[in-house]
Amino acid sequence: MKEARSKVQAATSDQQQYLTFVLGGEMFAIGILAVKEIIEYGGMTAVPMMPESIRGVINLRGSVVPVVDLARLFGRPSSPITRRTCNVIVEVESETGRQDVGVVVDAVSEVLEIRQDEIEPPPSFGARLRTDFMVGMGKVANSFVILLNVDKILALDDLDSVAAAAAAAIDDEGAIPATRDTHEPAIA
Repeated sequence: MKEARSKVQAATSDQQQYLTFVLGGEMFAIGILAVKEIIEYGGMTAVPMMPESIRGVINLRGSVVPVVDLARLFGRPSSPITRRTCNVIVEVESETGRQDVGVVVDAVSEVLEIRQDEIEPPPSFGARLRTDFMVGMGKVANSFVILLNVDKILALDDLDSVAAAAAAAIDDEGAIPATRDTHEPAIA
């Protein structure tokens, strides 16, 4: 009995869970331990003079949470907003400590368990292309899922300034002013 239990523990420690999502027709994944929640897209407040990859901020139960357009961060055009578009709220390490950040994705797919032996290291494209934002490439059903390192990809100096600018704009009642995100097209 003791031997069977240790085999099960060894097998589960060899696997990690990842939240998979679609962005621009490609499948990506984030370690489930970094994901706090998934919320409907909307209620965005634009913050002036921010990079195009920062969509704005949302009010998440009284906290100012910056929202990053992952497609723009990857140098791609923003995806159209549809009924399946959502914000994945992740917790990342910043200079000021742990911070919640929203990531706009086209659609959330599923939570997958990927064994360590099914993860290939990030491909080497040479010194000109960065792969430090990737944990690796997960093999899933004869294809690959790009496993993202959220602490690296969202380690933007701008995130602290977005949160600070939005916090300064909060009115006396503690609510974020209701302005529309200029990047937010109508839902299709």
